[in-house]
Amino acid sequence: MSTYLELFRLAKSFAGTQSSLPVVQDFDLRIARGEFVSIVGHSGCGKSTVLAMVAGLIAPSGGGIVLDGHEIDGPGPDRGVVFQTPNLLPWLTAFENVLLGVDRVYPHGTREQREAIATHHLARLGLASALHKRPRELSQGERQRVGIARAFAHKPKVLLLDEPFGMLDSLTRLELQGVLLDVWGRERTTALMVTHDVDEALFLSDRIVLMTKGPRARVGEILTTGFARPRIRAEVLEHPEYDRLRQRMLAFLEEQEAHELGERSAA
Repeated sequence: MSTYLELFRLAKSFAGTQSSLPVVQDFDLRIARGEFVSIVGHSGCGKSTVLAMVAGLIAPSGGGIVLDGHEIDGPGPDRGVVFQTPNLLPWLTAFENVLLGVDRVYPHGTREQREAIATHHLARLGLASALHKRPRELSQGERQRVGIARAFAHKPKVLLLDEPFGMLDSLTRLELQGVLLDVWGRERTTALMVTHDVDEALFLSDRIVLMTKGPRARVGEILTTGFARPRIRAEVLEHPEYDRLRQRMLAFLEEQEAHELGERSAA
């Protein structure tokens, strides 16, 4: 498959008190259209920084990002972002929060068409009975469903997910992973997700990018899952490759931890 989203020699440094602090350096990644890719690494390694650069929320210090043949130079509706917290406007209903984005993406559609789009995506996320509830009336899981519905309703070229289930309890987290896969399976939107959860990455992804520990973090290793789609959790867990991939991911993370401890001791 041809490359749809490319990150080449991507770098980001932040200004320090005396010098710049390099977080990411020479980060190279190519993603095919319709692929679901996860980035896994230790906390603070720069995973979310990479995602923020793809979203156009922060500018790279070096390298570039090309989406569908066009270089990214700022935020745009061609990228839908789902954060750890959905950041809903509290004075608007679930329906109005989704419609707000739809109005911007489809300005030439009729009011009825735009409302139908918002209603359709909320219903697909299981919120047909909660359209007119405000965020304070929704559970944390329901609020995140609204955030996911809002992202898909924009019909983005790329879906960016930054620890989307990190604030949820374990049961809700598992449930929403299944909901996300169901909706994504119908749309097949190219997806890039950041997570620290090894099992979440294995269940959702086509490929998993293991990121080295910073500073100057980069792609350390890429694993291909190969599990058939649509996915059933029990079948994935019983797949003969599941344990091997999981153990390799854990070993990589341990190696990164040991490398950092060795550098500290040497210093």
